Amino acid sequence: MTTTEIAPARAGESAEQPKPRRHANPWKRRAPLLPALLFTIAVTQIPFLVTVFYSFQSWNLVRPGSQHFVGFQNYVDVFADSTFRGAMLNTVVLTVVCVFVSMALGLGLALLLDRKFTGRGVVRTLIITPFLILPAAGALLWKTTMFDPVYGLLNFVLGTDIDWLSEFPLGSVMAQVVWQWTPFMTLLILAGLQAQSKEVLEAAQVDGAGRWRTFASITLPQLSRYLQLAALLGAIYIVNSFDAIYLMTQGGPGTASTNLPFYIYQRAFEGFDVGQSSAMGVIVVILTLIVATFTLRLMFRTFDVSGGVK
Repeated sequence: MTTTEIAPARAGESAEQPKPRRHANPWKRRAPLLPALLFTIAVTQIPFLVTVFYSFQSWNLVRPGSQHFVGFQNYVDVFADSTFRGAMLNTVVLTVVCVFVSMALGLGLALLLDRKFTGRGVVRTLIITPFLILPAAGALLWKTTMFDPVYGLLNFVLGTDIDWLSEFPLGSVMAQVVWQWTPFMTLLILAGLQAQSKEVLEAAQVDGAGRWRTFASITLPQLSRYLQLAALLGAIYIVNSFDAIYLMTQGGPGTASTNLPFYIYQRAFEGFDVGQSSAMGVIVVILTLIVATFTLRLMFRTFDVSGGVK
């Protein structure tokens, strides 16, 4: 038998090979995830839908029988409330400043920890420690040991007698939040630094690129997606900061350090206004979704440009 006679037979054999069958019922693979999905819906979506329903009701718990449908009147009253607008401004300032400052500090610490030195593992563990402390414990720690006007370490080091929580309430809260979230930013950015191609860095060094040129042209573009992810997660969590404000300043003096979560707490559990507090909660969720959607689209666009997602 010649070679020309063998080739068609082999081609026929390869053409007749059965294709791998796809799973007949894809739901069989998804069934184990169904309990987790139902639990997530029960603890997140159902309470949110109930909150949306209450946001269209005028209902104050101290006035029995006051519940009735008012449509969008609660939302109109909320945006007409000057205290709400001030709390929204405080929330924006707190979130933007804390995210960018913690990212800048995290970037600097990550660049230092990316180098090899004796005791690097111990240093990494110590730097991560603030993120592992409970937010309430961290807030009390800063209130009693750092900002106390008589026994605080900050006044002892600076030689002053400033009552930081009264004179600079929002700045004091920002300092505590930055201290807590800088380790998280450091971990994310450090993961991006360690994912860099060593060959590319060595090639840049061989070509005569300095440290700053290498960082600006190679390292920083490589870290862009990690920085965006850090900003997204940090913004989502910091915008909901409650522990530090409740335990350190109680939103004061006056409303100087009141953010949206704390103001919602005041309206719901001190003013007993279910309708307006629900409307405020819905507004916060919508604003958070807008920020998250914008950031995710920016991240996916970055992945598309760099070829990370096809």
